Amino acid sequence: MPSEKINFDYSIPKTLQIKLTGAWLMSSGIPVVSEITSQFLNRADVVQIAFDTSKISKWDSGLVSFLLGLINECQRRNIKVDRKGLPGGVLKLLDLTEKFTEKIKPQESKQEPFLQIVGGKALQLKESMLSLLSFLGEIAVSLNRTIAGKAYFRFNDFMLIVQRCGADALGLVSLISVLVGVILAFIGAIQLRIFGAQIYIADIVGIAMVRVMGAVMTGIIMSGRTGASFAAELGIMQTNEEIDALKTLGVNPVEFLVVPRILALVVMLPLLTLYADFMGILGGYAISTGVLGINPVEYLNHTRSAVKLSNLWIGLIHSFVFGIIIAISGCLRGMNCERSANGVGEATTSAVVTSITSIVIATAIITFICQVLGV
Repeated sequence: MPSEKINFDYSIPKTLQIKLTGAWLMSSGIPVVSEITSQFLNRADVVQIAFDTSKISKWDSGLVSFLLGLINECQRRNIKVDRKGLPGGVLKLLDLTEKFTEKIKPQESKQEPFLQIVGGKALQLKESMLSLLSFLGEIAVSLNRTIAGKAYFRFNDFMLIVQRCGADALGLVSLISVLVGVILAFIGAIQLRIFGAQIYIADIVGIAMVRVMGAVMTGIIMSGRTGASFAAELGIMQTNEEIDALKTLGVNPVEFLVVPRILALVVMLPLLTLYADFMGILGGYAISTGVLGINPVEYLNHTRSAVKLSNLWIGLIHSFVFGIIIAISGCLRGMNCERSANGVGEATTSAVVTSITSIVIATAIITFICQVLGV
């Protein structure tokens, strides 16, 4: 029986000496702590326990588990524990176990006052704004040095980033743009069919794609594709201390890593937007002529007369602003990434969320300005 491995000695005043004998192995059975403690912890004359393990023949983790439970129960009842009689290996394992338990012990959540929460959020916002302004200043200085030919700028790396931002994204941009044109055509047909004016689907699709939707959809696609890629790349470089290595070598990381990415995206996003406009109009044309029964020549004539050059310029302005937003958001989150795998994931997510949110806000602002100017 497991309980036969334990004997109690009350000869020392106010101290209970627990004598452990035999083999303390998991395979041979370990006494239950609650059954043992009920025999002595309720005695008022016991204020301390000690151990005698001189007659233990073998032991494994079962002994450590039993002693840990016994020590915890004694601490709960304010009974001192003298560990001097325990084997050295058991003492080391107990220390490691207790340290690990303290490390993973969940912290008690304390409800912070409302004003303290608001103040903390305000301070976080202040730090974020200062970090953004500092980053923008570094970008401005680096762009100036790049234009002057003083920056460490590798043209081959720039062309590689241009390819990733442009040609490699054509497939996804094509798919989304065509589908958006199809959706706009079907939505326009629902209302225009009532008045027998389906031909004006060409106006709706053309103006919507060229003025706003082409740039917005391309910006959202590039936020999830390229902006996240920028944040992940720079975040991993930050984690691997590659950015610190560049600083040690005297290379400005903003000039070497950030400026090429910003220039590549600012150059390619307007071009992708033009391509998205064309594909969106093509999608609307295919549905209107193939499903809705509109004459192809009339559709093209209405599109040409409805889409003004001003609409095209407004769409390109949208795309130019979106390119700056996506590139800066991705690079900023990557450069400020925490040096851990979890930090890289958070930086990538934050870059996408920031980019898309900023794109929606910028679209609203530009649309309001155009409305005020009557453009």
